[in-house]
Amino acid sequence: MLTLTQSLYDQIVAHAREDHPDEACGVVAGPAGSGRPERFIPMLNAARSPTFYEFDSGDLLKLYREMDDRDEEPVIIYHSHTATEAYPSRTDISYANEPGAHYVLVSTADTDGGEFQFRSFRIVEGEVTEEEVEVVAA
Repeated sequence: MLTLTQSLYDQIVAHAREDHPDEACGVVAGPAGSGRPERFIPMLNAARSPTFYEFDSGDLLKLYREMDDRDEEPVIIYHSHTATEAYPSRTDISYANEPGAHYVLVSTADTDGGEFQFRSFRIVEGEVTEEEVEVVAA
């Protein structure tokens, strides 16, 4: 199960809405080994695409060095889908290389599921498992 604060939830959703119609992407880092998401890090979608996201390689290298210096790890890796449901695509699955991370997808598509969908998955060796999301006050 993914447990995150209302504030982090709101920040992820706001970023997805702001970058629409392009896909938004980012990371929520937390203390190494804790599994606790704490620090919201919105990233630039270098692809600037409504159907694909890509972290800028320089920004990603800088982020991983910074997390290493702070003894952090990526707890959540998130991105949005602008025209489809919040479920990992084949490309998303092939790029998932953090087996300990929660992969959060937010759909900003106009669907019958409401204004947006917020879902979390574990992706390990190509295997996708949806998990429950619990949003807590603080």
